[in-house]
Amino acid sequence: MADTDTPLLIKRYASRRLYNTETSDYVTLEDLARFIQAGREVKVVDLKSGDDLTRQYLLQIIAEHETKGENVLPINVLTDLIRSYTGKTDSVVPQFLAASFAMLQNNQAAMMEHLGQSGFNQVPGFDAMRKQQDAFMRSMLRGWSHAEPEKAEGDLDDIRRQLAELQEKLSRL
Repeated sequence: MADTDTPLLIKRYASRRLYNTETSDYVTLEDLARFIQAGREVKVVDLKSGDDLTRQYLLQIIAEHETKGENVLPINVLTDLIRSYTGKTDSVVPQFLAASFAMLQNNQAAMMEHLGQSGFNQVPGFDAMRKQQDAFMRSMLRGWSHAEPEKAEGDLDDIRRQLAELQEKLSRL
């Protein structure tokens, strides 16, 4: 793949086939999932209208993984997500999710660093596991945060403060 800082542009044809503009070939949802797991951002657009279809395809990838038994999202989380679609533009759910994933990412980064210092990084596959976890968390943060990725990785105290503010707002609702 070429420049990993630029999203990989995928065009959807009227036939619903997905076309990778970098490699000039057709790709599948599984290919998109592999690009994302490798840490690459992906942008899917409709060839004719130019509409951004990225969110639709990311949700479809998640749905396919969930139906294959790779359950990451518990039923109560899915139910709460559906309930969060209030139609109000001032919903705090996206910010809450972004802050929660940022906190999770920071805690996982600290744990991985600790494991690395303890010699655990000598275990075969540890580095690959760490890279995959980093890519997963970056993609989750980008999906739920309107901020730049660097800003979303802010310091832990700031995230805790934001989380407390969000919890206070939720309790007032």
